[in-house]
Amino acid sequence: MLETILIAGRATYSADGQSLGPCREINFIFGSNGSGKTTISRVIADPASCPASALTWVNGQEMERLVYNSDFVERNFTSTLKGIFTLGAESAETLAKIDAAKAKQQEEEAEVRRLEGTLKGPDGSTGKEGDLRALRGRFEDACWEIKNRHDAHFREAFEGFRNAKARFCDKILAEHSSNQAALCDLDDLKARAGAVFQKGLARQARVVIPDFGDLLGLEQTAVLSKTVIGKSDVNVSALIARLGNSDWVKQGRAFLDRSGDVCPFCQQKLLTDLTRDLNDYFDETYAADMAAIDRLQSAYESYSSTLLRRLKDIAAAGNAFIDSEALHADIDRLEQRIELNKRQIDRKKKEPSATIALEGLAEIADSIVARMKETNARIDQHNSLVDNIAAERARLVAEAWYYVVDESNAVIAAYLEGKTNLDKAITGISKAIETRRAKLAGIKSDIAELERAITSVEPTVKEINGILSSFGFTSFKLATAGEQRNLYKLVRQDGSDALKTLSEGEKSFIAFLYFYHLIRGSVSASGTTGDRIVVFDDPVSSLDSDVLFIVSALIKRVLEDTCAGRGQVKQVFVLTHNIYFHKEVSFDPKRGQACRTHETFWIVRKQNDASILTTYNYNPIKTSYELLWSEVRNANRSTLTIQNTLRRILESYFKLLGNMDRDEIVAKFGGQEKQICGSLFSWVNDGSHATHDDLYVSADASIVDRYLDVFQKIFEKTGHIGHYEMMIGSVPGQAVALAPTAEPPVDP
Repeated sequence: MLETILIAGRATYSADGQSLGPCREINFIFGSNGSGKTTISRVIADPASCPASALTWVNGQEMERLVYNSDFVERNFTSTLKGIFTLGAESAETLAKIDAAKAKQQEEEAEVRRLEGTLKGPDGSTGKEGDLRALRGRFEDACWEIKNRHDAHFREAFEGFRNAKARFCDKILAEHSSNQAALCDLDDLKARAGAVFQKGLARQARVVIPDFGDLLGLEQTAVLSKTVIGKSDVNVSALIARLGNSDWVKQGRAFLDRSGDVCPFCQQKLLTDLTRDLNDYFDETYAADMAAIDRLQSAYESYSSTLLRRLKDIAAAGNAFIDSEALHADIDRLEQRIELNKRQIDRKKKEPSATIALEGLAEIADSIVARMKETNARIDQHNSLVDNIAAERARLVAEAWYYVVDESNAVIAAYLEGKTNLDKAITGISKAIETRRAKLAGIKSDIAELERAITSVEPTVKEINGILSSFGFTSFKLATAGEQRNLYKLVRQDGSDALKTLSEGEKSFIAFLYFYHLIRGSVSASGTTGDRIVVFDDPVSSLDSDVLFIVSALIKRVLEDTCAGRGQVKQVFVLTHNIYFHKEVSFDPKRGQACRTHETFWIVRKQNDASILTTYNYNPIKTSYELLWSEVRNANRSTLTIQNTLRRILESYFKLLGNMDRDEIVAKFGGQEKQICGSLFSWVNDGSHATHDDLYVSADASIVDRYLDVFQKIFEKTGHIGHYEMMIGSVPGQAVALAPTAEPPVDP
């Protein structure tokens, strides 16, 4: 059975469309011509012709659809009609077999639906498959969280999988089953990833390590620890030695040449031999030692400045592989110690007799050299990486994925275990469904064989011709097409083709009768007992009132059988623009103010050139109580429908009064009038389910008059003649207010 119908992007329906649903067993749709009714019937008949539209089936079980509309008439009414096969009653045993087979079919279909419900859930999105999708979703979320934790430093390794959960999850599973890389430390992976995937990667020059040897060698110069003084066997040497002022004397000696006859040391008259004695005291040995001190100072200045400049240049180069901060600290320490040693050498020069020791630079030099060797090791590693970049990147990618997989092991194990269990369940259920469907196909094949054994096209010919005759259509009839027993043709009494000469009303009537019988049969020898959905789209166009009534009565019979669960029709859609037909076919004395549970009511309107569907919880189209009385007042009333009109008035009115007992009313009459009164209350229930019984025999004028007379007396004898007199002479408008079942009118 259809659950919902989406009509979109066709005719007057917008791209977004309109939804008809939830649908029930009986669905009435009213709309004026051009409002979009036929589009609905066309979508039901062939949804594939309108890709934007869609049919949703209850339990996903699609049914055969039989649609009566202008397309059906045009498609079927050619020179011949396909014969309609219906079940005969020749073999009760075969019919019983068909019934038994259909019962098995229903059991198998129910079991398939149960299994599919377990597999897919009642809404098609849960069940075991839904559990599997949910399990996968949770797994993807967990993997994605891990991805987000490492994305910043492994983004290049994750390239191609970073922007989709599903792809990243699939990659995790693939790496879990095949990755053989080693498990590395995360910090090491991050560092290598920064190097391997950096932009503009190129070889780097090694750092040239400065030589500290020359500068360190000066620290052991002998003159630093030597007491540099004059010659000891000179007259003044004893005094200088006793006073220990050799350095003072050396400094004062420089003033002898400028002091004249005055001694620069004692301010007395300069002794003649003092200059000679001082020159002898500061002999060549002393001069050599002083020259050695000068050379030491010059060399120390040159070596240290050159070394510091080179070191500072290296530190300022911004080499990414060196610890610049630590190097700067070492250089600062070295520079401070060199400055201290320079001061010590300068002191030695001023005080040659003093012994000094320079601060050692070896410890700082070793630290700087070690740091630079470590830098070169990093540079060598980097250059090796550059020389083998493709292989290094591949190795890093593999190790990065392995690390992520290792971190995900618990999540992966739980997912794979759950997936294995669900896959087994899904496979088992799917095989069971396949087995059941195979069995179901066999049952359907058996039913088709049984149907072919007892189906025939002849009963339909007799049925349709009987109805045509009872309504006075005697100028043409339906016949089998000669030797082609599975085809029909319309012929005149003389056997000539009648199709081209039929009036529109005749053509419409015979088309409907053909469709009506097709509902209960099939155009093939099998398939006559299959469940189906029936659509009536404006079946009363071009029909006069008498034929309209019979069409309404036949459709009502289909509706009644559908509601009662009789026959193959499981759902009906009735679409019309005819108010009277709508009221006739939708009339239900058991309906209160609201819809019954098995029916829906809709109106389709065109607003701003677009079709709009509106649903109602009551019948919005009211052929009012007044309309029934207006037919009674009409001198040209239909002799065919007047009996039913009188019955409906009585049923509606006395139901309003509190369901007055029908037998009590009938008992108030005698003789033939009693029979007429009883028929007015029960006539609609008389007759068989045949399609051409007394239900359709027109009454002559005298019989109608007798019915009208008894109808009036019913009101007299029950004390309601006042209502009769008001209604028989009422004007439109008053009656609407008095209508027993009246509801607020809705403009269609």
